[in-house]
Amino acid sequence: MYRVNVTNAGDYSFKVKAREYEFLADMEGKRGITPPDTLLAGLGTCVGVYLRKYAEGAKLSLPEFSVSVEAEFSKEAPVCFRKINVNVDLKGAKIDERRLPAILEFIKNCPVHNTLKNSPEVEFKLDWKASEI
Repeated sequence: MYRVNVTNAGDYSFKVKAREYEFLADMEGKRGITPPDTLLAGLGTCVGVYLRKYAEGAKLSLPEFSVSVEAEFSKEAPVCFRKINVNVDLKGAKIDERRLPAILEFIKNCPVHNTLKNSPEVEFKLDWKASEI
């Protein structure tokens, strides 16, 4: 199971901890990566992992590549990303052009992309204990 703990670090900054790793998320982008950026980063790194898995499984030389992910919030309610663009730059790798459709289909199966595609149910719960006065 995956678990991330997020603790308010003052104002709109949050300490994010996953296993033994931590980073700062900041909605204003002054002290850390913004929450929407973390969502896009999760998708981009997942795509990168799947591209690396494909290359290793197919014994392809892929010494360098990059993934860029872009999106804009909608102007209408509810505010959300309506479209996310993922661009994979293979940096001129020597790959047979006939493999490209298979690579594309493989990387589209990364778990983060599958999660976004399938609109998971998200449950919210408030833990609250009244302070004694």
